[in-house]
Amino acid sequence: MTEPAPARPAEEIRPAPLVLMYHSVDHFDEDPHLVTVSPARFERQLAWLRARDLRGVGMRELLDAHAAGRARGLVGLTFDDGYADFATRALPALLRYGFGATVFIVSGRIGTYNAWDDGPRKPLMTADQIRTVAGAGIEVASHGRHHVSLPRTDDTELREELEESRAALEELVDRPVNGFAYPYGHATSREIDAVRAAGYDYACDIAPDEPSRHALPRTYVGDRDGPLRMRAKLVRHELRRRSRV
Repeated sequence: MTEPAPARPAEEIRPAPLVLMYHSVDHFDEDPHLVTVSPARFERQLAWLRARDLRGVGMRELLDAHAAGRARGLVGLTFDDGYADFATRALPALLRYGFGATVFIVSGRIGTYNAWDDGPRKPLMTADQIRTVAGAGIEVASHGRHHVSLPRTDDTELREELEESRAALEELVDRPVNGFAYPYGHATSREIDAVRAAGYDYACDIAPDEPSRHALPRTYVGDRDGPLRMRAKLVRHELRRRSRV
């Protein structure tokens, strides 16, 4: 008699949905860390998704649909850091296509700039801009207080990065903040456990060793990603998805 397969952890997500990872949408002359997509390229990427009957949504909508078996045709769109150009350039394009998204905010840097980065200085959204994008239906989530590598923090700083950022954002947008994204994609089991214990419903990683609801893999998208590269990333995700079923 064949023994039944062991039960999977309750928070494990199989197959993992496709989630695209963006940062900045703006014109640029210098982009050493490849975090910026030009507005024209971004528009073409959104058009490419729609032409394939794919609709971009925020993480909360994606995970709810996934749990209900209704995620076919949905793609998670995430934007790390909370750059001001999300409000001025990305949001208008998303609204034109009827797409949603999740933006991960560095709560301690609101209205300032990307101090953690050694590249060109880029302004971050102000409190008013964050409230505006939230009012437009964009999910606001946490990227920590100061965009630090969490594995380098002690237990007290880790707790503050998770709990204080969430509290500040919830007060700002007057709604629950359920999601988190690990700065730099740095997360060990300690940080994943801490995010779960802090009450976040989910967390986005980049390429976790063991994907789960609190370590969701994402696919990087940059300015070099035209139709062929977008298709290759879609196919690669599908192959990985099938291998993990």
